[in-house]
Amino acid sequence: MSKLLIENANIILTDKLSRNSAILINNGKISAIYSGGDKLPKNIDEVINANGSYLAPGFIDLHIHGLHNYLIDNGVDALESICKILPQYGVTGFLPTVCPLPKGKDAKFLGALAKVKSSGAQILGFHLEGPFLTLTGALPKEALGKADITRVKNLINAAKPYKAIFSIAPDFEKIEKLIPLMTKKNIPVFITHTKADAKQTLIAIELGACHATHFYDVFYPPADTDPGVRPCGAVEAILANENVSVDFILDGEHVDPITVKMALQCKGTDKVCLITDANIGAGLEPGKYKFGGEEISFAYKGAPARGTKKSRFPGCLYGSGLTMDKAMNNAVKMLDIDIVQAVKMASSNPAKVLGLNNKGKIQRGYDADIVIFDKKLDIVKTFVKGECCYEKI
Repeated sequence: MSKLLIENANIILTDKLSRNSAILINNGKISAIYSGGDKLPKNIDEVINANGSYLAPGFIDLHIHGLHNYLIDNGVDALESICKILPQYGVTGFLPTVCPLPKGKDAKFLGALAKVKSSGAQILGFHLEGPFLTLTGALPKEALGKADITRVKNLINAAKPYKAIFSIAPDFEKIEKLIPLMTKKNIPVFITHTKADAKQTLIAIELGACHATHFYDVFYPPADTDPGVRPCGAVEAILANENVSVDFILDGEHVDPITVKMALQCKGTDKVCLITDANIGAGLEPGKYKFGGEEISFAYKGAPARGTKKSRFPGCLYGSGLTMDKAMNNAVKMLDIDIVQAVKMASSNPAKVLGLNNKGKIQRGYDADIVIFDKKLDIVKTFVKGECCYEKI
């Protein structure tokens, strides 16, 4: 593979902005970083002038169901298309999120998806949102299953060579029997769709659950037992535990931005992530789209998906129309943070959740998964392992 130098860039590192800098890419890896004023190498095969744009690690979306006219639950062709489209939003790696199917059908379907050879954004594992949950939200009724060790094993095997990353509810009956199997080989387990109390949540955390996805959404408090005393539940147990990370759908409606600010205060800057929870129709203009046998709509570009009258829950949330570049932009505007922190929430923090030590940073030896965006935060170019997968026309 040829050597590529990207110069005249404002490089976003994990803790600072390095202005007027450059990086050298060789064999799909970042081989050198040059600060402003450093002497740049010669005999380079290709040189790209970033013209003062930002250069950042590629975004990693931990939770996405669909994009444009494609829904992962519709099968292999849809997943392949999503892989190709995601780089235009700065995404270089993601967890395709799969809604639950009846036992047996779920492993067969997952096995077919696992055969996809991604061209564009890399598949980093499969996120299984169910069937070990206590509340469905907008998910189908199959989201509620039973504690079944054989089913877990079958899903893990079906996902190979990728990781199967399970979302669970701490109050799911006998979940303590399943978490140790799900977390083998240091694979994270996510918490979501729950009304667990603090004790149930802490047990799940002790067993290996280490991340909460679309935090605050479908995280109900336990029932009141003492008038005037606010019950503690999963939210409080997660915020209080330094080992648990969280992610948010930052579209301005799924959660109040003050909630994300609170999480940053409780967790610090390393354990709060951005996701999209994108549904079919995300990235497109406002309109109506088919989600399974239901209909959803978007009021504006980047808006939450909401059920129409042709859905089970008219007016209710059905995921989002966010893309990761929009989520990053929202973080800067809604949270009053700088671009360095916003990028961290979209790249290095998600990489940490997945235990990746070769992605999520502009650092020597890391994969050259890179996004270049201008001062308006519009994506200009995206590279996956040093190969350009998207260029703005």
